Amino acid sequence: MNYTQLQQIYSEYKDKGLRILAFPCNQFGKQEPGSHDEIVEFVSKYGVTFDLFSKVEVNGPNAIPLYQYLKSRVSGSLGSLVRWNFQKFLCDKNGVPKFRYEPNVSPETILKDIKDLL
Repeated sequence: MNYTQLQQIYSEYKDKGLRILAFPCNQFGKQEPGSHDEIVEFVSKYGVTFDLFSKVEVNGPNAIPLYQYLKSRVSGSLGSLVRWNFQKFLCDKNGVPKFRYEPNVSPETILKDIKDLL
């Protein structure tokens, strides 16, 4: 599960400057139908302590500006579209997107890139 893996990486590297920003989205198979409080309660069973924001849209005309920016800088398998939940963007210390990983790429797989950017 991505939450568990992301939390493990966050716990290990947060003191070195790693920040994980999670944005729930219900645009993919209606997998995030709950309220913000329900989502917070759900992820709490994974011990999540990284930043969890309110539910957003990442594709289409209502995509939040952050995702418009991320998608414009780093293309994915569907071009500028976010393919599914848990698509990951890795940014440098200045917030510049450097890498984009498909949802099925495990957080451990990108650990080398994280370390290189820290």
